[in-house]
Amino acid sequence: MARQLRIAQIAPIIERVPPKKYGGTERVIHALIEELVSRGHKVTLFASGDSLTSAQLSSVFQKSLREMRVKDLYHPNPLALCHVGAAYERQNEFDIIHDHNDYFCLPTANISHTPVVVTVHGAFSTDNIRIYQKLNNPYYVTISQAQGQAYPSLHFAGTVYNGLKMDDYPFSAEHDGYLLFVGRISMEKGVHHAIDAARYLNLPLIIAAKLDEKDVGYYEYYVKPGLSEDIKWIGEVDEKERNQLMSRAMAFLHPVTWREPFGLTLIEAMACGCPVIGFNRGSIPEIIADKKTGFVVQDTEEMLDAISNIDKIDRNECRRYVLENFSAVKMADGYEKIYTQILESKI
Repeated sequence: MARQLRIAQIAPIIERVPPKKYGGTERVIHALIEELVSRGHKVTLFASGDSLTSAQLSSVFQKSLREMRVKDLYHPNPLALCHVGAAYERQNEFDIIHDHNDYFCLPTANISHTPVVVTVHGAFSTDNIRIYQKLNNPYYVTISQAQGQAYPSLHFAGTVYNGLKMDDYPFSAEHDGYLLFVGRISMEKGVHHAIDAARYLNLPLIIAAKLDEKDVGYYEYYVKPGLSEDIKWIGEVDEKERNQLMSRAMAFLHPVTWREPFGLTLIEAMACGCPVIGFNRGSIPEIIADKKTGFVVQDTEEMLDAISNIDKIDRNECRRYVLENFSAVKMADGYEKIYTQILESKI
């Protein structure tokens, strides 16, 4: 085992840790922290005060931004900046700081005296790449190989795939004949492609997804007209209901239209035994074992063929593959190795 470390984990405060409903990053952070604590590390979690953790919890605000109904959730705002600043004010208490706030933590992280690991949970883009290039003192960790391929000059410490504690995901070797989409209703997530496929094949589709105000226009134009008695939007669901839906679905559809850095719902679905079908964008080919745990397809037409052949996928293999490659244990192993290499000045 790696030597015991004093580790600061700085979570976003958009959602609590773990999230009540939607919130992949917060779910991953929770899994990582619980595993690190179980290994004897002294972990302090900087997060909203309603978070649930085995680590020591430090909070500036008692509720998450969503619970406080803050409108500007996904961009730097005074509350989020105050949260990050309060964490770095205590930097001398830690051997290493692990920050999950993407680029807006960098002005502070860049001048930290304590080594900082920044896991980049979002995508690099033409809008944000310059800040990553300029404020390049922290050690960047990507969550897929595809995520950082275009920017090899950045200060990368490595890639660590997201992982989860798989005990919480119920397995089913059988399904109830419906297709499933989980996540967020937006053009990026491409739910309209899932609707098109379900309508063409005359199969039921359940859409368990949240709708943010900024995506209402997309919903009204692309999604709402396709809803019917068999194609249902049931809104955002909690983790227990979502996992049950995954365990009984025929296939999980993930027709993303952007270079997604990871796809957490993919590993959650496979953990339940549900095969996944995803568009070949970004990290998707790294997460789906093509023709073994699902299918990597180019477009809606190929998705139709994949759905028609979904019973060729062994649901037991889906579960086995995820436990081997995307567990909280494997994720923590990866981060422990990076922490140790940094502190021993091997990166």
